[in-house]
Amino acid sequence: MSQNYSNHKRFYPLFHFTTIPLTVIGLGLAVYTVISIPNIVTGLIALAFILILLVALMARMFALKAQDRAVRAEEKLRYFILTNKALPTELRMGQVIALRFASDDEFVSLVDKAVSNNLSPDEIKKEIKNWRGDYHKI
Repeated sequence: MSQNYSNHKRFYPLFHFTTIPLTVIGLGLAVYTVISIPNIVTGLIALAFILILLVALMARMFALKAQDRAVRAEEKLRYFILTNKALPTELRMGQVIALRFASDDEFVSLVDKAVSNNLSPDEIKKEIKNWRGDYHKI
């Protein structure tokens, strides 16, 4: 299945549809238990669920930041190969991430347009005519 604007968002089912919902449900039950049976054990269980949720969210955030850095490096190199110039520093990270979907034919002109018109990442994605799928970032 080829990617396009309408289907490019990716989910990792084990994280998005299992880990986070179960942790939130567990936290809710732990908080309910702390309220109905307040003691040290139920408080520690609630604290454990809070920590599990925080660790899961931080792990996801750290993974996304590492992927974003890789995307920025790839797009800087691609821009340099295509133009023999450095990628404009005015681009925000979200813009660079959105530009990764543009084909080489429209990449440089979209970079210029994103800088001059301060396009949002969503606007950049909507401008892309020849979508270049990113099947590795999740």
